[in-house]
Amino acid sequence: MRFIFSSGSFLVLLALFLVAGSAPAWAEAVPSAAPHLEGSGLGLMWAVPFMGMLLSIAVVPLMAPNFWHAHFGKVSAFWALAFLIPCTLVFGAQTAIYELAHIALLDYIPFIILLLALYTVAGGVRLRGTVWSSPGVNTMLLLIGTIVASFMGTTGAAMLLIRPLIEANIWRRHNVHVLVFFIFLVANVGGSLTPLGDPPLFLGFLKGVDFFWPMVNLFLPMALVVGILLAVFFLLDSYFFRMEVESRPPEESEMVPLSIEGWVNILLLTGVILAVLLSGFWMPGISFTVNHVPVQLQNIVRDLLLLGLVFASLTATRDKERQANAFSWFPMMEVAKLFAGIFITIIPAIAILKAGGEGALAAVVDLVSENGEPVNAMYFWVTGLLSSFLDNAPTYLVFFNTAGGDAETLMGPLSATLVAISCGAVFMGAMTYIGNAPNFMVRAIAEERGIAMPSFFGYMGWSLVFLAPAFMVVTQVFF
Repeated sequence: MRFIFSSGSFLVLLALFLVAGSAPAWAEAVPSAAPHLEGSGLGLMWAVPFMGMLLSIAVVPLMAPNFWHAHFGKVSAFWALAFLIPCTLVFGAQTAIYELAHIALLDYIPFIILLLALYTVAGGVRLRGTVWSSPGVNTMLLLIGTIVASFMGTTGAAMLLIRPLIEANIWRRHNVHVLVFFIFLVANVGGSLTPLGDPPLFLGFLKGVDFFWPMVNLFLPMALVVGILLAVFFLLDSYFFRMEVESRPPEESEMVPLSIEGWVNILLLTGVILAVLLSGFWMPGISFTVNHVPVQLQNIVRDLLLLGLVFASLTATRDKERQANAFSWFPMMEVAKLFAGIFITIIPAIAILKAGGEGALAAVVDLVSENGEPVNAMYFWVTGLLSSFLDNAPTYLVFFNTAGGDAETLMGPLSATLVAISCGAVFMGAMTYIGNAPNFMVRAIAEERGIAMPSFFGYMGWSLVFLAPAFMVVTQVFF
């Protein structure tokens, strides 16, 4: 409950601050133009806090793990202020308040509420018993998680299956690779088939992309990547499994029959899915403006329903069931605090990208077109590589708009371009720990159970060795 109360207080204070700074917007019948950042006028120096945030996540846990564990929230706040204070001094308080309101109300708060709902509800489901660890069983668990991720989201699938997978392999000395491939497949690539799977696809759905378009058009690229990774994993896990000569697997007498506890939370997971779908299908045309930021009624209702499901899960699930599931709020707190810093410091980086050819990153934008025609291979790689370090949802939107921004055209003549953008955003979120929120959560849960997960750069080494070749094959086959 500590996370609920501390985060709840933060959200209340943030809302009061935003409303206080937005009184003119409430009073005006027609709000004036928002005092936003113009990316064309920003130099790369404005991206320094974002780079500092990334380097802190990459280096500090490795160099000073005890300091990081105790003060990661302060580090995140430092880099957020390193952008907000200069932004206020140079562009004025109204611009800073608008940018903070925009990123908080439209991106960060809904993002955290959805993650909180999936984390809390999935954390109330416990697969009780002993799953026998073997290369075949591990591969099957990864396949099941990959399929489930498209229908309950990468976060929900990861939180549902990560603990049983850890329990199955906790006795092994060589088990890090299992968690790494879990992040590759369940926390990222598996979310490719529906808008519920990964935030970028949901944003595309809100922009007019048909609900079933990803299932039809992304299935083959996803199947190719999943097939390659599962085959490699099976061979790798078989090799490490044969090396487990000093580790003792559980005896048959120690095996406990499988059963599921917390069935009510499976029903609540269905409620989470329906709440998200509601905000996509129900369009009442009503919005509320906070400091020039329009907040749609359907999104407010969705977030309130999700918070209601969080409290329903906490009420319906006994504490001892969560304790037996090794459930704690620390992973959620870590994600909430670190992504607050990421979302704030990313503001100027996204503004520069949105400026296109007039921005400081014009060379990056120019890579994706030649003589006015889209270069789909570059759309795949540029969208993907930026999604590895930026949040993949806004990066998807940037290149969605770079390709024209018209959903009908992108589903028609430019369908291959939208496939490239979608695959890049979803697939390459697996390249780094910060590419997608579940990556952090899986790492934090694994480390809580005593598994020595790779460092930031160590994980990138794994992704370069195993993911990059698979993506090169996808490029040759599809783009």
